[in-house]
Parts: sequence; structure tokens; C-alpha cells
Amino acid sequence: MAEMKSRKNPRKGSRNTAQAASSRSIKLVEVALGFRVKSGRAIAVVLAGPPRSPQVLARREIGLCDPAVPDSIQPYHAALEMKGQEAARTIERLAKLVQKAASASVGELVKEWRGAGHEIRGAALVVGSLIDPAKIGNDHIRAHALEGQLFRVSVHEALRSNGLSSVAITEREVYSTAAVSLSIPEDELKRAATELGRGVAGPWRAEEKTAAIAAWTAL
Repeated sequence: MAEMKSRKNPRKGSRNTAQAASSRSIKLVEVALGFRVKSGRAIAVVLAGPPRSPQVLARREIGLCDPAVPDSIQPYHAALEMKGQEAARTIERLAKLVQKAASASVGELVKEWRGAGHEIRGAALVVGSLIDPAKIGNDHIRAHALEGQLFRVSVHEALRSNGLSSVAITEREVYSTAAVSLSIPEDELKRAATELGRGVAGPWRAEEKTAAIAAWTAL
């Protein structure tokens, strides 16, 4: 089994997470970002190498919507009862808020860690589904799929605008995909995901675990 370490982090909300991590260990230069993308938000995990012995440097929740506009959490649901141009204009307006929020949140995260001297090797996104919304007949379920697509693409584009490549993996396939990528059995990866969170400030749930495993594949 690959050697696993975790690193205690400053409390959630600290603006100096990257600087604190850098001061603790100047050798931990290369990092990768993992995101569990949800409606209106994402759980972000910053993982440092080497790949055979990764360490979690930070965990935080980032916003992907405008808190002042609740409908931006579910843009397509907001337009379900609307028709024609009214629905199209509403979706366009709310989608722009999502894109703006993703750009700001991801940009701040990237700037923080690059500013502390870390090289970000890449990023990986964990999502609920990659199904084509056009193939879904039910309006309500299709709205969920369209929102998932919107938030995923918005994070992808925010990363791309910061010079970072990223891939998307479904939550159901994250461990099997990582097992192939890292040449580590799935059961060991699941144990490792738990160990990675020891000492990390804040919650360490399934969302954080999958984000960490996704980041590991990008190291």
C-alpha cells in the first residue's frame, strides 16, 4: 500500500492557508486540486506530492453561485415554469452569475497557492453524472442534468483561464478510475482516502474523500 500522510491545516476561512503550508515544508512545492462539484458550490481539496505519499494541505468550500440571487443555485429549475424567451433570458442571466462566481472562486484559490510558491500540476473534478441532458425526457431530471453540466463546465473554464487543465470523473467511478491511474487497488484507495483526512480541519466526508482522490490522479 502507498504510504499516506495527512497534514494539519489552519481553520476554515484562513486567508493564509497556502503560506502556512509553505512555511511548514518548503519541499511540498507541487500540488494538485480536486473538486467535488455540487449545485452552487464545490468542495476543494489541495493535495501535495509526491504521488506515492500525498498529503492534504487544505480543504475548503468555494461558491459557484451568487448568494444574493438564490435562483443561481438552480438556474434551470428557476425557469421550469417559464416559456420561450422568458425562460431563455432567465437561464442566461443566472448562468452568467454562475460563471462569474466560479471564475472568482477558482481564481482566488489558484492565486493563493501559486502566490505561496506552489506549482499546480493540474486539477480533477468529481461530478454526479456526465450524461447528456438532451437524452433525458423528464423536465425536472433534465434540469438537474443541465445544472450539473453548467457548474462542471464553469469550473473547467475557470481553471482553463488560469492555465490549468482538468478532467471530470463521476462519483461512482472515481475510485476505479484512480485505481487504474495510480496502480493502487480500490480497497487501498478507500482506506487511503480516510487516512488523508486525519488532522485536517473541518469535515472529512465522502465529498472531501473523492475530491482528494481525484486530486491524487492529477499529481
